Amino acid sequence: MTRFLRILRFIAFALAFAAVLSFVVMRLWNWLMPGLFGLHELGYWQALGLLVLSKILFGGFRRPGPPHRHWRHRMWERWEKMTPEEREKFRQGAWGRCGVGSPAMGSRA
Repeated sequence: MTRFLRILRFIAFALAFAAVLSFVVMRLWNWLMPGLFGLHELGYWQALGLLVLSKILFGGFRRPGPPHRHWRHRMWERWEKMTPEEREKFRQGAWGRCGVGSPAMGSRA
């Protein structure tokens, strides 16, 4: 029963947060956009729709957290398993493709 209450509390908090954030978006839009750009004012539901649209276009629906953490960890594991010759070959290839790992950097490991 405790888990059910935690889930219910989370849902209630998320809905309240979305409602407050939509209200803030509506107020900011109605304060700035009509005066600056001559746009129409937004209602509450339009502000909520704008918020969802911006989340889809700019944020996606992936898990929160630092981006590329898994990629960096995987790359670091591969780097650790490479021999010095493989590392040098990788550096030369990376320098040729995108200018990363230049020969002037020396043999930093």
